[in-house]
Amino acid sequence: MKPIVPVVAMAGQNPRAVTFGAGRDDVDPLPAIVNAEGLVVTEWQPDAEELERLAAGVPIRLWIFTYGHPLQPVALEVPADISVRST
Repeated sequence: MKPIVPVVAMAGQNPRAVTFGAGRDDVDPLPAIVNAEGLVVTEWQPDAEELERLAAGVPIRLWIFTYGHPLQPVALEVPADISVRST
């Protein structure tokens, strides 16, 4: 999956666009929207092969690196309020 620039409405929450890892050689840049409360939203576009596997019923796997810290809440969704975008 490829990270894409998120399109999400966070009315009244002072959202700002950021790119985590920008300018670093050891990680790929990750575009995100961040609000004043610390909510971070990223969006990911599956490629054709991943779409085929999803359509066949293969589950989505989420890896979280906590580095020994408590797990923070996470959420995955397939938004109904946006249409398919090309990357």
